[in-house]
Amino acid sequence: MTGLAIAANGLRKSYGDKAVLDGIDLAVPEGTIFSLLGPNGAGKTTVVKILSTLVTADAGELRVGGHDLAADPQAVRATIGVTGQFSAVDGLITGEENMLLMADLHHLSRREGRRVSAELLERFDLAEAASKPASTYSGGMKRRLDIAMTLVGGPRIIFLDEPTTGLDPRSRHTMWQIIRELVTGGVTVFLTTQYLEEADELAHRIAVLHDGTIAAEGTADELKRIVPGGHVRLRFTDPAAYRKAASALREVTRDDDALTLRIPGDGSQRELRAVLDALDSAGVEADELTVHTPDLDDVFFALTGGAAVPAQPKEAVR
Repeated sequence: MTGLAIAANGLRKSYGDKAVLDGIDLAVPEGTIFSLLGPNGAGKTTVVKILSTLVTADAGELRVGGHDLAADPQAVRATIGVTGQFSAVDGLITGEENMLLMADLHHLSRREGRRVSAELLERFDLAEAASKPASTYSGGMKRRLDIAMTLVGGPRIIFLDEPTTGLDPRSRHTMWQIIRELVTGGVTVFLTTQYLEEADELAHRIAVLHDGTIAAEGTADELKRIVPGGHVRLRFTDPAAYRKAASALREVTRDDDALTLRIPGDGSQRELRAVLDALDSAGVEADELTVHTPDLDDVFFALTGGAAVPAQPKEAVR
């Protein structure tokens, strides 16, 4: 059975009279991507800073990599890697020098440091640019170098705090592939993001943070089902079949002009099967069947009361 890479119970943090985190619980299984979703100021970065030992919690039982955060922070630091919102890359030195600096910080031998640095630069498609000053790198290249530097110490848990903010669509997709490959290799990724599509694409589980509490948690599909508005839409070309289907189905909304029926539901297999069974019993067949479920935008706005999130560039091909 897979263990927990991160476990937090009753996590609290206040700054003055402002409760930033008001008793949140988190459980992140090993080898998964967990996304903490929320608007600006929700407390996402505070969670990362606490779990990565950069900030002390006011209260809570916290374990990262099997280690008690309060009792053994040094053991936690040896297990994790952190890529923050803002790049840790030094633009005045080359990509290779940035990597070797990290190797020195991890107390790797000169030979081992060069080996690890060369392997990671190759892995992240930065070998050709390794001898160039990092200030000449594009945003996507700097982000890749940032994550490569994070991996020098071989962490099993990585915190990525809004890693794709400001990247163009192509660089964002490249970053997504890198994150997936990390998890395939057994790494656990704790991802904070404001981008709903990013959480939907990557995360095994998502928690929505709002006003210092977890408003909801689950898989993307589970979260989408908690918001009303899902339905099955049936379109007919034969008016007789349309009328017969309307009589056979319950709670149906009719559009007599378009010959379409709309049946409310959560998009589950069970509900879809019930619709198809009803049509079979009536001896009719729809010309077109589509299932509509709320997306994470709907979930986010329902749970956060319409708190704004930044728009992502629309992409023609996903």
